[in-house]
Amino acid sequence: MSETLTRVTLDDPAVRIVEALAARKVSALELADEAIARIEARDGPINAVVVRDFDRARDAARQADAAIARGERRPLLGLPMTVKESHNVAGLKTTWGFDWAKDYVASEDAVGVARLKAAGAVILGKTNIPVGLGDWQSVNPIYGRTQNPYDLTRSPGGSSGGGAAALAAGMVPLEFGSDIGGSIRVPAVFCGVYGHKPSFDLIPGRGHAPAGAVGTPPPLAVVGPLARTAADLTLALDVLAGPDVPLSMGYRLALPASRHAKLADFRVLVLTSHPSAALDSEIRLALEGLAGNLEKLGAKVGRSNAALPDLAKQHETYAALLGVAMALRAPEKPKTTAAEWIAMLDAQLVVRRQWAALFETVDVVLAPTFGQVAFPHIGQDQDQDGRTLAIDGAPTPYLAQLAWPGLATFPNLPATAVPIGQTPRSAKGTGLPIGVQIIGAFLEDRTTLAFAELLEREFGGFRPPP
Repeated sequence: MSETLTRVTLDDPAVRIVEALAARKVSALELADEAIARIEARDGPINAVVVRDFDRARDAARQADAAIARGERRPLLGLPMTVKESHNVAGLKTTWGFDWAKDYVASEDAVGVARLKAAGAVILGKTNIPVGLGDWQSVNPIYGRTQNPYDLTRSPGGSSGGGAAALAAGMVPLEFGSDIGGSIRVPAVFCGVYGHKPSFDLIPGRGHAPAGAVGTPPPLAVVGPLARTAADLTLALDVLAGPDVPLSMGYRLALPASRHAKLADFRVLVLTSHPSAALDSEIRLALEGLAGNLEKLGAKVGRSNAALPDLAKQHETYAALLGVAMALRAPEKPKTTAAEWIAMLDAQLVVRRQWAALFETVDVVLAPTFGQVAFPHIGQDQDQDGRTLAIDGAPTPYLAQLAWPGLATFPNLPATAVPIGQTPRSAKGTGLPIGVQIIGAFLEDRTTLAFAELLEREFGGFRPPP
């Protein structure tokens, strides 16, 4: 390993690593070897990187070094990273955790994976998931269970839990996940990293589907990046975003810039309660503390807004639409009628318009991503409908927590998950990450990402596990 790695390592932001690669301060092969060594040394008790493609990754790194030597410059040229198991990577298994799909090998890359590779990323392998991407834990009969690097007895979140755990443990600087019920944002806050759920259809989802499925996404599902800094999310989004064929024949992406460049200029709505889901006091206090700090900096912070949609009604329809979308992945298909489906989509459109009106009066909404910090592992023999979580000592339905990520999912809005602190240190000597989501107006992804970067700059961000 080169001595340059004492100056540029996998612990650095992806933005800095790419700059160092372009300046030839470190080689792509050195970084790939270092990432592989870290996975082999650290992943045993965590079980995050479950599909490994190290030989092809080394070949890709050599090709990246040759390209850099020729003077080529690409956004991710030589950067090692992982992708969620549910994304198709040509030549690798894509099982979605289904035992019946354990031998399925993808023949071509998903659109997002192809864009990452075209930008120069070196794909080391794929990270763990729950069965059918349907849990806030990451465990399945093929690859087993992923543990949280902060506390191995707790969940890293799901369904992008393997990727968030790999980031937090310092194995890679960037991950490509997906989100329909908080699957990017919940793992991000459980593992103290950053995750961006983009506006619906901003990043093509083609190639992110179970074996044998065409992959038409329900009007909820998105794919997007996770990282250890907010700027790295923007780096990845710029590579991934843009229309797929055939729309790309006539459409070009032109996302608006962030509404503001300073925290003091933002109008912020803070939500610390939901009629359909409980919230632990530790998260409420952390969010209220952040709100107070923003007020001290000059931001206009509100705790209520008459334009906010009826959140209980929104969640009811979101849960119904999500139930149909998830059931499509199961052997027994849903019996929803066409009329019922259209009614759900009409209700979704109404809520989208209500949120658009809200964002005429505020710039961002700060809200919890989940009602508690990373929870202890739950056995898979326990049906999710019957599960409970202890929030402030009181039992609360497990699936009720869908209401928090559903705030942004149902109206198709961008939401950036960010760490804002940790719980008090336990007897094991570590606290658990606390995070929130920053929700913005449709297609104003750059506003939530910029706000995340400003928060990180002002108050700090990722804190590695001990």
